[in-house]
Amino acid sequence: MQATITEAPFGQLPDGRAVTEYTLTNASGMIVKILDLGGVITEIHVPDRDGKLADVVCSFDDVAAYLGESHYFGALIGRYGNRIANGRFTLDGKQYQLDVNNGVNHLHGGTDGFHRRLWTAETFTTPTSAGLILSYLSADGEQGYPGQLDTTVIYELRAANELRIAFHAITDHATPVNLTNHAYFNLAGGGDILGHELTIHADRYTPIDEVQIPLGPLAPVAGTPFDFRTPHAIGERIDADDGQLRNGAGYDHNFVLARPQEAALALAARVREPGSGRVLEVWTQEPGIQFYSGNFLGDAIRGKGRTYGHRSAFCLEPQHFPDSPNQPDYPSTILRPGAEYATVMAYRFTTD
Repeated sequence: MQATITEAPFGQLPDGRAVTEYTLTNASGMIVKILDLGGVITEIHVPDRDGKLADVVCSFDDVAAYLGESHYFGALIGRYGNRIANGRFTLDGKQYQLDVNNGVNHLHGGTDGFHRRLWTAETFTTPTSAGLILSYLSADGEQGYPGQLDTTVIYELRAANELRIAFHAITDHATPVNLTNHAYFNLAGGGDILGHELTIHADRYTPIDEVQIPLGPLAPVAGTPFDFRTPHAIGERIDADDGQLRNGAGYDHNFVLARPQEAALALAARVREPGSGRVLEVWTQEPGIQFYSGNFLGDAIRGKGRTYGHRSAFCLEPQHFPDSPNQPDYPSTILRPGAEYATVMAYRFTTD
């Protein structure tokens, strides 16, 4: 069996433009479905230890849900993943005001960020993979960002049950860029995720204030509920009496990865679901990964015949750090003309 990619209608935008869902299948039978709307991953079907397939991501049934309060289910995030304090930053002596869409802050590119844009799609296959190339030209001033950003994202489903995502962008004016994917996972295919066993290869994290903006200095994970250097169930310490957990209503923090080599694709996190035996590994070239434990999901959120209740899914989002344009000690997220933004991440699925 060879890798294949097919397409089917998924509905229309209010202006009449068609939305298409692409189905990628590899030789092992793993299935991934992706929209050209927001680059949304709508389904990932992977086997358990007995070979039984189940869909392990959260998604919705129609276009309208993705244009509403979608919680960024499965979406490409840009121009900037995570929060920017007060939606403001100063670059080369000029202050910019971004769309404010998360209390007083800017989150995940703004109200109409990359997650709500219709991307241009092109498909491909190789002898061992199937892929989708998505392109989008973000105009100067979109959501308040300076410069035109020409962005390409390549989803590639590989033979060894790996979904690789490659991000590329160039600009004509200096601008912050921090792209990622916001898939929500439940490796059991339902229920809560508190029994999932998580490892994060990070010895520091970025503490946050009450509106989830980094306080600045990095903090060690040792001796805290944020120490996932060895496996712990997500629910083991999530309700501990800890100020940082209160600020995030659970885990919603950036972890600073202990990277062996700056440019190499490295293992950032591993999650094992004991009941099914499914294992997810997240690989990245980024310096950080945001771990979110689904604290703001609730029983009113439904899709694909499921209810997405409190802590029924988790996210592991490779990225640069939150609020980096306002934090000079953090790795820079500024892309300048003549430079290229390029980073790769991968979701790898196995069983125990």
